Amino acid sequence: MKKHFETVAIRNQTERTQFSEHSTPLYLTSSFVFEDAEEMRASFAEERQRNLYSRFTNPNTTEFTDKIVAMEGAEAGYAFATGMSAIFSTFAALLNAGDHVVSCRSVFGSTHSMFTKFLPKWNIETSYFKVNEVDLVESLIQPNTKILYIETPTNPAVDILDLEAIGKIAKKHKLIYIVDNCFATPYVQQPIKFGADLVIHSATKLIDGQGRVLGGVTVGNKELMREIYLFARNTGPAMSPFNAWVLSKSLETLAIRVEKHAENALQLAEYLEKNEHVEFVKYPFLKSHPQYNIAKKQMKLGGNIVAFEMKGGIEAGRKFLDNINMCSLSANLGDTRTIVTHPSSTTHGRLSEEDRLEVGITKGLVRVSVGLENIVDIIADLEQALNA
Repeated sequence: MKKHFETVAIRNQTERTQFSEHSTPLYLTSSFVFEDAEEMRASFAEERQRNLYSRFTNPNTTEFTDKIVAMEGAEAGYAFATGMSAIFSTFAALLNAGDHVVSCRSVFGSTHSMFTKFLPKWNIETSYFKVNEVDLVESLIQPNTKILYIETPTNPAVDILDLEAIGKIAKKHKLIYIVDNCFATPYVQQPIKFGADLVIHSATKLIDGQGRVLGGVTVGNKELMREIYLFARNTGPAMSPFNAWVLSKSLETLAIRVEKHAENALQLAEYLEKNEHVEFVKYPFLKSHPQYNIAKKQMKLGGNIVAFEMKGGIEAGRKFLDNINMCSLSANLGDTRTIVTHPSSTTHGRLSEEDRLEVGITKGLVRVSVGLENIVDIIADLEQALNA
């Protein structure tokens, strides 16, 4: 019988050692030993599946990866040091000089930099479409297009892309369909069900959930993952065993945490819609969200990110941040603690206003990563900052 999500998160563990431990131990070792020369030869020739060196595999990273693979309905996976190492390694492993990528314009800032500053060094170009231009995707596909890439919900404007509709386009044109599922987590949505070939996470965010460690993971089609594994094995972006151990334990509480995050986020979004200092609010499970019906189709919950537009633009946003008392001012998200960011004056302040508007970052946009504090206290802190 197929196990439920929460059971997989808790009960998928490495094999117990001779000490019969109940909780998976830390395997802080760089390498592993062999019984004899033949075992060593066969292992390096991959005739035997076993741990050789922790840059390749380690019991802790394997346990973490296997859990994400099961949660996402994937075939294989690999754990990376950070979310961006997962994204870069995935693209570097699968693309050749002269290839082309089609991507949604609303992607994480460092992913945008990879597309515009670094991949072009190897003659790899990217064409962008906006979140409301999915009907233009096919017109951007070229004979050398190899990958179709999106993230949904988007960062920081919390827009939603139709996973199924874009998946059909990728399949029609035989493209590798890659989805950044960081904001949703595998508990909220599983892009592979809608046609994705590969799914990427920054495990630093909700998967860790407490702002402790960095991590990334890519899971999906086993043939594609084989290419990614070989690239990573030779270039070295592996996740540390300690971080994998922390993240695997974090997954045990992912479902219950995300449920509460989403409950708090929806209540905050509903409050903000009524606040006189707020122009508009964007949260996937608010009926006022432009892609509400798509969100309800493909997401179990609305996630923990709320975006809202303050009246008064950048100065109002700065004043709002200066008056926050309890919530944290940080660039991270997915923490137990509520985090507030004003992208126009901070994380995206170096972009031109035109570039910011391209991805929905207006002057007064505020991104809230809603934490697990009591919702009354979260609302009270934002209310006093808005009214200051």
